[in-house]
Amino acid sequence: MVSTFPNPASVDLSRIRLAIRSLQPQLTEWRRRLHQQPELGFQEKLTAEFVRYNLQEWGIEHQTGIAQTGIVATIKGEQLPTAKVLAIRADMDALPIQELNEVPYKSQHQGVMHACGHDGHTAIALGTAYYLQQHRQDFSGTVKIIFQPAEESPGGAKPMIDAGVLKNPDVDAIIGLHLWNNLPLGTVGVRSGALMAAVESFNCTLFGKGGHGAMPHQTIDSVVVAAQIVNALQTIVARNVNPIDSAVVTVGELHAGTKHNVIADTAKMSGTVRYFNPTYQGFFAQRVEQIIAGICQSHGANYDLKYWGLYPPVINNAEITELVRSVAEQVVETPMSVVPECQTMAAEDMSFFLQEVPGCYFFLGSANPDKDLAYPHHHPRFDFDETALIMGVEIFVRCVEKFFNREN
Repeated sequence: MVSTFPNPASVDLSRIRLAIRSLQPQLTEWRRRLHQQPELGFQEKLTAEFVRYNLQEWGIEHQTGIAQTGIVATIKGEQLPTAKVLAIRADMDALPIQELNEVPYKSQHQGVMHACGHDGHTAIALGTAYYLQQHRQDFSGTVKIIFQPAEESPGGAKPMIDAGVLKNPDVDAIIGLHLWNNLPLGTVGVRSGALMAAVESFNCTLFGKGGHGAMPHQTIDSVVVAAQIVNALQTIVARNVNPIDSAVVTVGELHAGTKHNVIADTAKMSGTVRYFNPTYQGFFAQRVEQIIAGICQSHGANYDLKYWGLYPPVINNAEITELVRSVAEQVVETPMSVVPECQTMAAEDMSFFLQEVPGCYFFLGSANPDKDLAYPHHHPRFDFDETALIMGVEIFVRCVEKFFNREN
């Protein structure tokens, strides 16, 4: 099959305005500085201080210390007055991964790495803030730029919402992007409806009765119970979920036993559940427990189950998605470079913002295999083509201008 995506080396940047193209060196410098000083969720003190310092230097109104390390910048346009408010969201946190890249901007923090592109998200948001502040005459309305902590874990979006970041003034719509190494540079993945999945998790301890491996009739084998549960959990998607819908149940951990000839009295497992359709909220929790309870009862075992939801699915609003799609087509080379059905079972707490106000979250292609910049997200050698930074700023700026123009 011939790829319809552009070769990264051939990406045409002429559609990016000169003022934004001139920011490329600065965006790269910001991104690399952030990359060298990665911080885990709710610990982004250096990152937040870097953001705060620049906003202050540029004369941009901002609030700090929201949900511990979060920041909100407010920029008011100078065209015809309008009460409309558009928010732009960027996450700031890194991952507990030891970086394996040998680059000048390698992480200086042992065991912590920007392995998902959040350093790029923060740089793009800073570049957008700088440009909009310098060109307030080009748009009306108010732009809120939200620098959010702890997307990776335990989730900073909900605490920021609870702290009132969507209020005073009230946000009418929100947009955000994720640099995406599953797409090549020069492409944008944007779709209405479900873009990313809900994520739920569970831990379960099974209690049997241990004994000698040669005398199983005297025991309740927790390993056998666990094995049957692992297999049975797969029937939830296979036989309880509408085949038109997509869902995943994964048991990622299973620990039991201490010796080859000892039947384990306990077994521990943990797993994750993913789905797009919001109507399944609560359904998987019920079915997982029903299956575990039924199998344990049939063997005479007991269990302790903890099941919790993390993030709901990322559901894009049709109208705001169309705005982003139309802008993306102007920035990337051709309409064929906009991928309309780009989805992933990965999760994102941008979903909480999208539950509160209409908006669109989209993927900005950032992989460039020719430069060995195509490792997957959360890989210790993850990196991306930094040309994507100016493309992100251009898309955000055009979305701001078009959002307010269509309202006037």
